[in-house]
This record gives sequence, C-alpha cells and structure tokens, in this order.
Amino acid sequence: MARDLDLALKNAPLRAPAPLFDRPRAPRGVFTSQSGFLRALGILAVVLLAVLPFLDASRYTMSIATSALIYVMLCMGLNVVVGYAGLLDLGYIAFFAVGAYVSGIFTTVLGFPMWLALPATIVACIVAGVIIGGPTLRLRSDYLAIVTLGFGEIIRITANNLEITGGPSGIHGIPSWDFGGWSFDDGFAIGGLQFPGYVVFYYFVAAVVVVVGVIGAGRLAKGKLGRAWKAVRDDEDAAEAMGINTYVAKISAYIIGAVWAGMAGQLMSTHLSAISPNSFQFLYSALILMAVVLGGMGSTPGVIIGALFVSLAPELLRDFAEWRYLIFGVLLVVVMLFRPAGLWPATAVLPWLKRTKPQPPPFTSAVGAIDQGVPGVEPSVMESVDGLPATDAEEGRQA
Repeated sequence: MARDLDLALKNAPLRAPAPLFDRPRAPRGVFTSQSGFLRALGILAVVLLAVLPFLDASRYTMSIATSALIYVMLCMGLNVVVGYAGLLDLGYIAFFAVGAYVSGIFTTVLGFPMWLALPATIVACIVAGVIIGGPTLRLRSDYLAIVTLGFGEIIRITANNLEITGGPSGIHGIPSWDFGGWSFDDGFAIGGLQFPGYVVFYYFVAAVVVVVGVIGAGRLAKGKLGRAWKAVRDDEDAAEAMGINTYVAKISAYIIGAVWAGMAGQLMSTHLSAISPNSFQFLYSALILMAVVLGGMGSTPGVIIGALFVSLAPELLRDFAEWRYLIFGVLLVVVMLFRPAGLWPATAVLPWLKRTKPQPPPFTSAVGAIDQGVPGVEPSVMESVDGLPATDAEEGRQA
C-alpha cells in the first residue's frame, strides 16, 4: 500500500487540498453586519442633510450647519494624518490658512472666479505639505508635534506681516462661487420654491464634504496606501522591515491631509467672505485634534460625531451665556473619562453583533491528489488529505 501511494504521488499531479469548511458569505443586512449598518447610517445622514433646509431654512441655522460641515471636512483630513498614519500634528490649521488665503488672493487681488482658484489652492497645499513635511516627518512623537506647532505659528505670523494677505486686517470681500453669469448669491427657484444663496451654498458644502471628505478618505483608508499608513502607525520599524517606504507613506498622508484642509479653508473663506490671521490660531488646531481624538482616531463615523460635537455643542449651550464654555469643558472631561477610546473607536463592534454566536460551518469533501489512471492504485487511496486515505479522513471527521 505504501509503495503504491508513493508511486501515485510521484507520477500524479497534485494540488492543494480543498478547505475543510465552506466559507459562508459575509452578511450584508442592516442589523446583521457592521458594514451594512454603517452604510444605512450614512444614507440616513445624507437624507437628513438634504431635508434640513426644509425643516429650518433660517440664515442662522444654515450658517451653523455649514460651519459644522466644514469642521467635518477639516477633521477628516486630520484623521488621515493622525488617525491613519499616526503623525501628531499640532499645526494643522496652517494648511487651513493656506487654502483660505490662496483662494482669497486669487479672487480679490487677481480677479479669478472661485472655481478657477480651486486648482491653485490644491497646488499651494501640496507645495506647503512638501515644504513643511519634507524636513519634519523624519522626526517622531513629541519632536514632530513641536515642529509642526512651530510651522503653524510661522504661517499665521507670516500672513500677519505680508501686504498681499492684508496684514492684521486680513482679506475682505471674498466673492462666492459663480459659474458663468450665475452665482450662489443669486439662489434659484424649483417648482415655486425659492432657495436663497446661503441655502444653496449649504447644499454645495454638504456635497463636497460627503463626496470628497468622507467617501474619499474612507476609500483611501481601505486601499493599499491606507494599509501602509496603519502599519506605520502601529510600528514604524516593523513596517520598514516589511518593505514599506515609511517616509513616502508619511509624506503622502501629510499631503492628502493638507489638501483636505486647504479645500476646507477655501469653503470657509467663501462662507465668511472675510479672513484674518486671528482665525488661524493654535487654539483651532487643538480644537480639531480634540474632535478627532474625542470621536475616535481612525474611525470615519467617530470623527464625524466628534466634529459635530465640538462645532455644535457651544452653539447649543448658548443659552447658558458665560457658563457655556465651562459646561462644554465638563462634557469633554466626562466623555473622555467614560469613553477613553472615543465615542466611536475604529475597533467598535455593534452591541447586538457581540451577542451573536458564530455557527460552525459544514465540512467539505477533502480533495488531494487526482487520479490520472496510474495502474495499481485504487481511487480511494488517491483521494487523500495529509497522506491519509480518504476513507480514514472521513472516519476521523465523523468521529
């Protein structure tokens, strides 16, 4: 028997044995899978964004909602830098300032339309990301944080002393987005419903944040580049030993985060129609970083929740007058005490999925060598797994 088996294995083509279990299809339901629930939650959030102007279209509500969406865009960009790549950036507001000032200069000084200033904003943020990140990303941890903090202050002080940026007074009269002869300030009417300019701009910002900010950052995190970022975040030395160019991975995350911040800065400059150096202080960098940490670093829904909490909580507490910032700080402390990993961390599992018991999958037929008509070898011996005849393997599974 052993001689026949050796002869069969020597002359017959072999292939890997079939898996012992049939892999079940991944669940796709809303309440049976994490991805299905998040997809349904995202669709619900988009519907709420579209319905909000029909519920309350006041100028105050639209202004607060637009600012909150711009905060979401900023936090999604910082999440790429801090949450995915693990780079502690305390001067992230510098790229926000670059985007705002470049768009303001191109539209007010050079007379470009806002949509034509967008490529210039992206290019300027890429150049700023290379200039700032090139020499600094070779540092780690606290040293990187201190250097980025210094660069953030350099950008603000530079804008405060240049004539083209308006000095301490900043830039005023930044126009809105216009296409041809139509501007967002004109608004439009559909079916007898008049949409004012600030409502139209809210829709535009919501579309940019959802399509570019949320979906774009989420898809990047799931790709090859995103896996490289997470490897660098977890252990940079081990990632480099596995063949990942850690410097390229880090600077790519830094540049992508800079582009996200620059686009948010252009949206904010159009929204406010005026910018000044006081709008880009270190406090805002800390606030954006706090939103990312509060929501959950590396988690798309968590970062969105954290950005909305940080941007909307002071407005919701406005009735408490001078006590609102004290209450806001107490809420932050309470959240970090009871949710130290964030409101929705990247490793979060839905509660009802934790209680689901996995079902053991059924066995499949084991396949080893293929009988090619070798004389003197029984087919039952040819069909083997790990050198055992198929009959013995089947008896072992039944036992």
